[in-house]
Amino acid sequence: MLPQFELLTILPIIVLMASCTNSDSLDVEIYETSESGNKLTKLEALSEADNPIKVTINPEKTFQEITGIGGSFTEASAYLLNELSEENRNDILEAYFGESGAKYSLTRTHMNSSDFSLGNYSYAPVPGDRNLENFSIEEDRDDLIPMIKDAMKISQDGFKIISSPWTAPPWMKDNNDWKGGKLLPEYYDTWALFFSKYLTAYKEEGIDIWGITVENEPLGNDSNWESMHFTPEEQNEFVKNHLGPQLENDGYADIKLLGYDQNRHEELIEWVDAMYDDEEAAQYYDGTAVHWYASTYKIFAEELQYAHQKAPNKHLIQTEATVDADIPAWKDDAWYWSKEATDWGWDWAPEDRKHLHPKYVPVFRYARDMIGTLNNWVDGWVDWNMVLNRQGGPNWAENWCVAPVIVDPDADEVYYTPLYYTMSHFSRYIRPGAVRIGHEISDDELMLTAAQNPDGSIAVVLLNQGEAQKGIELDLNGQKASFEIQGKAIQTVVIPASE
Repeated sequence: MLPQFELLTILPIIVLMASCTNSDSLDVEIYETSESGNKLTKLEALSEADNPIKVTINPEKTFQEITGIGGSFTEASAYLLNELSEENRNDILEAYFGESGAKYSLTRTHMNSSDFSLGNYSYAPVPGDRNLENFSIEEDRDDLIPMIKDAMKISQDGFKIISSPWTAPPWMKDNNDWKGGKLLPEYYDTWALFFSKYLTAYKEEGIDIWGITVENEPLGNDSNWESMHFTPEEQNEFVKNHLGPQLENDGYADIKLLGYDQNRHEELIEWVDAMYDDEEAAQYYDGTAVHWYASTYKIFAEELQYAHQKAPNKHLIQTEATVDADIPAWKDDAWYWSKEATDWGWDWAPEDRKHLHPKYVPVFRYARDMIGTLNNWVDGWVDWNMVLNRQGGPNWAENWCVAPVIVDPDADEVYYTPLYYTMSHFSRYIRPGAVRIGHEISDDELMLTAAQNPDGSIAVVLLNQGEAQKGIELDLNGQKASFEIQGKAIQTVVIPASE
């Protein structure tokens, strides 16, 4: 059943003050998701908070333009949708892309297989096929392409797609394996042609790809699933002498080309230095892609600030995030609000980085990261799988993860986890073309970001990780609204455009 955002007030003390007779009051709409049960609930009760936290919004102070917010089309998710009843399949797509749902605006998918595929495959399966005469996207026609096309039909505003390869086919690599290894220099031209053929094949299906990354996680994944290694210098060589010219020659110069595509830790500085200090390569890069797996809670603000300053007019997009290393909790909202989740680093991080991988609250991890990265120049944020099963798959590598929507195909049941509503607080109300704007807050325990949308409306997202309810007084150009945010809650405050 399609999730309905609860439009009735759950707790009357959570408030909005907006008197039509007082010129100093500010009209706002408030939506809350909380441990106590609110799920993007619109709050209507009137009250005024005692000793409120002061929040000032400054639209005159502007930062980056937002590209979009959303999740990823994977073969695993697409396959699961086809295992459900038509009603549930349609409901999930509506929940992610429809006007009544999260309205995802930026997405990602994989070229060739990834760990969240049913098995290993490549669009170029024939060894030695340098001209890719046997190139085919047939593998994607059963599941992946129909999911994308059906989402396109539902989305009124449309959405952008970033495509990433996990690996070239084994025959192009020095280890002849799906996992690890490097692209052989003799196949640099063939691999560049592969990107162009992919873009053309998808275009012929009616799917325009907005952007590509050169390589998902070029530092590797310890050869646990599909991967291919690049150094920054090798990536530059491939981009400036092969991929960039190939795309230009084939009419794809407008495709956004993003480099790096791995964690926001200290390696990010090394990679952006290499990418943008090489003038020949830099002309082809439209931005940098990053992931969050270096830590379960650290934003790496200094590294993001450095990456922005290195290329202030280029994109900085988070292309992947997930609650990893856990089998999803089924129909247990409390788990997603509790400090029980772990990531890969809980078990496997080296001792000097163990402190970066404590247990965490899944809802907080998502909300903290989105607020923190947006406040440090990230202009797009993409979640990983949209749909997984109760095992956290399907995943041929048994690398189980969590998704915002979990399904049981055998019972034809769907569970919209609190992470789905968390994502919606951002994707539904911060729209493409929005500009992040300035803010001040008198309580450093609350997290906040704010953006002004192209229609003039302002979205303010607040996160309260504490147990106690807190009063807020929000000030926009001298007009004020007073309200409260529950303990362990996310709120989106929407300020309509002034007439």
